Amino acid sequence: MRNIILLVIMLCTLSLSAQRKKKSNPEASKSVLEKADLSGLKFRSIGPALTSGRISDLAVNPDNFNEYYVATSAGGVWKTINAGNTFQPIFDGQGSYSIGCITLDPNNANIVWVGTGENNNQRSVSFGDGIYKSQDGGKSWEHMGLKNSEHIGKIIVHPDDSNVVYVAAIGPLWSAGGERGLYKSTDGGKTWNAILNADKHTGVNDVVMDPRNPDVLYASTFQRRRHVFTYIGGGPGSGMHKSEDGGNTWKEINKGLPKTMLGRIGLAISPANPEYLYAIVEAAEGK
Repeated sequence: MRNIILLVIMLCTLSLSAQRKKKSNPEASKSVLEKADLSGLKFRSIGPALTSGRISDLAVNPDNFNEYYVATSAGGVWKTINAGNTFQPIFDGQGSYSIGCITLDPNNANIVWVGTGENNNQRSVSFGDGIYKSQDGGKSWEHMGLKNSEHIGKIIVHPDDSNVVYVAAIGPLWSAGGERGLYKSTDGGKTWNAILNADKHTGVNDVVMDPRNPDVLYASTFQRRRHVFTYIGGGPGSGMHKSEDGGNTWKEINKGLPKTMLGRIGLAISPANPEYLYAIVEAAEGK
């Protein structure tokens, strides 16, 4: 009888202990990043910048965080496979050293897209010669057209179909015309169709895709022109646009933006709640 009573007490004790642990587990499993967690961390330069100048873009392999690509404004494309301890130049043999953006195919991280021509407006900016594609992680490259775009700001690839690619081409800085606007390919870059364009001075600066529906696109147009002693950084061609059918049709979504001359506009969709679209807007008169 005494043994039975002791066994019951032990079982009750174990049960209560398990309940206490179970109750505390949700709190213990929370992973909240506090300001104090970051207070001891400091940024340090890991390159490559001394020779290459400004960093235009960055693309990280989602399957291997130690591997990423760095696009530079005046030094081509660099790759690291050891989290930035060392970098290797992988674009030196191509037609342009000025890079505007770099993107990895979400379906295959070995497929790398590069848009040449830094997407900025200084006198020091160099132009590019279109789109390049690598299918072996940057070991070899193929020129995919849009040579007269000169400056490319963004490339996005359809998450379910690698043949569908969108390119935001801002166009020449020092002259009118060229290949400006948002271009779409449905054959992996073999051919391109302009699906959003405005005028000979206006190109597309940015494009983002709704993660819930790849047919929903948001794009920003940017009117600009540089002369020898003058820079025009805005105009009626600048604005925001939305498509719900993969770029076949578009509507302006400028309601709520400053009621003045607009310049460059950058876009981002919240990954936590894609109902939120954020825009950083350059506007005249400090608005």
